[in-house]
Amino acid sequence: MSVLVYTESDQGTFKKGALEVASYAKAVANQLGTTVTAVAINANDTSKLGNYGVDKVLNISKDALQSFNAKLYADTLKQSAEKEGAQIIILSSSADSKYLAPLLAVGLNAGYASNVIETPSSTSPLTVKRNAFTNKAFETTQINTDVKIIGVSSNAFGLVETSGNASEENFEPSIAESNITVESVDKVTDKVTIADADIVVSGGRGLKGPENWGMIEELANILGAATACSKPVSDLGWRPHGEHVGQTGKPVASNLYIAIGISGAIQHLAGVSASKVKVVINTDSEAPFFKAADYGVVGDAFTVVPQLIDKLKAFKAQE
Repeated sequence: MSVLVYTESDQGTFKKGALEVASYAKAVANQLGTTVTAVAINANDTSKLGNYGVDKVLNISKDALQSFNAKLYADTLKQSAEKEGAQIIILSSSADSKYLAPLLAVGLNAGYASNVIETPSSTSPLTVKRNAFTNKAFETTQINTDVKIIGVSSNAFGLVETSGNASEENFEPSIAESNITVESVDKVTDKVTIADADIVVSGGRGLKGPENWGMIEELANILGAATACSKPVSDLGWRPHGEHVGQTGKPVASNLYIAIGISGAIQHLAGVSASKVKVVINTDSEAPFFKAADYGVVGDAFTVVPQLIDKLKAFKAQE
């Protein structure tokens, strides 16, 4: 029962999630006594995949796949799985992977379990534990189809480095013409992305206006964190919609989530609940976020955050 893993890349560089699913795939392969084959699409350097348990890389270089297209990517993975005779396909829980996974499942007549947080508790039948109901419950799921697709929840397994080398094979899948044309893609290239960040610093309406976002960005820079915001903030135009996190925005599964001036509406909490440690700074001690937080500071953000920045700067100066 061979294992195939899709390793996502951005502008030729593997995302953190790609290395996490490779680590997860290796653990599954060890359970089954088999090997891991990775599919890399338009990646600049595939050598590092061997350090995360990959035994073989199918290297695909196609101009038609430079921009993400769910149908084309799903068909590419389908052909890759059929070529390798893979019976288990593992993907991340990124927006792109969640988009293409159902299409891939239909193409392979496969069962698909998303938001998986642990390696299989049983391999016959394949049984996995997954998050359900916006991370409020766990669900045990059996996948009984011949081909099985697992979507690993972000930051659930972590990165596991090994000492190994992956062989590489160039693969030329048949790519159908698409009636979708991508004219341009706007990307922020000088900041940590929310999807890949270990730490996320997020601000809400308690910051009173976009002119006060400097301290959020300064704190994020010191911590090597991504910046984010609540839905009302993006709706008001204070911050770009790409920074909106929550159930109706981008999900967050960071190691540390710092919420500043965010009361904690249920939709926001649902989207960030997968974060391992949550810290809230708010003047209102009755704010809903305090019930969900691991640590809370009742205080004015305009006093607390500058003091926190000063303390972090002093700590870094001593390193």
